[in-house]
Amino acid sequence: MTLVSKDILKAAEILSREELVAIPTETVYGLAGNIYSDTAIKKIFDLKKRPFFNPLIVHIHSVDQIMELATHFPEKAQLLAKAFWPGSLTLILKKQPTVPDLITAGNDTVGIRIPQHELTLELLRNLPFPLAAPSANPFTYISPTTAQHVKSYFDGELEMILDGGDCENGIESTIVGFENGEPVVYRLGSISLEDITAIAGPVILKNNKEQAPNAPGMLEKHYAPRTKTFLVENIAAFIALHPDKKIGLLLHSMDHAHFKVSEIIYLSKIGDLKEAASELYNAMHQLDQLDLDVIVAHRLPDKGLGKSINDRLERATK
Repeated sequence: MTLVSKDILKAAEILSREELVAIPTETVYGLAGNIYSDTAIKKIFDLKKRPFFNPLIVHIHSVDQIMELATHFPEKAQLLAKAFWPGSLTLILKKQPTVPDLITAGNDTVGIRIPQHELTLELLRNLPFPLAAPSANPFTYISPTTAQHVKSYFDGELEMILDGGDCENGIESTIVGFENGEPVVYRLGSISLEDITAIAGPVILKNNKEQAPNAPGMLEKHYAPRTKTFLVENIAAFIALHPDKKIGLLLHSMDHAHFKVSEIIYLSKIGDLKEAASELYNAMHQLDQLDLDVIVAHRLPDKGLGKSINDRLERATK
């Protein structure tokens, strides 16, 4: 039986034994281990059934730790860190030789972020090492935004879940790297492209790479329910083509016609994109429990966080 607790000192003790703890962040729950322990990091890959070519993100509690992990902290990276840390931004920087290749999938760069969750920040302050922490779910499945989501995946296989309540932002961090000094977004996330551009200037979007990805979240299939999922523009047309299917609808607002289906979940009754992002994975978990034939999501406006949510839904349908 996996312990679900708010006990930071217990979590620190487990992590110091090269074991894993699921930790809360403002984005999703992470499956955390000591970055300098090959034993712990291999346990992360094994438990998630995650391929070793997919790099992990390192979590720290202070900007002062950057140069322990990175050889260079570019000016635009500093501007982004100042604007968004602690928060849902991961920076891809040239790594120090001391950062294990197992973390970076052999890349010469490392992903780093400071999470905006006081429980996890306090845990990190109580540890003499940073934490690698990919999302606490089996590879390609829906990311967890509650301790119960993690428990449903790994009960009995994981020693402890540090319970920090529901994740506020609900989708993963935005990942930004640098090529020839210019910012590149490798993963859309909880900080919009527009917000990144406002700080760093124009960015290049490179968020799909099946072979040797630069960052997590670039693979075509990801974040997927077990139930077959579709992302559509015209819900009525889809329903008309599948009259005998048990359908669960995922709608971003109540501004829709009435649909006669098995279940409807509204990500935000008023169409608020931040609220929709916060509720996305929890809604996908709920629908996935209902023995439906299909889940049908309506494409959101492709702007701001709507672009990030659409990205997650597109990967869930592969």
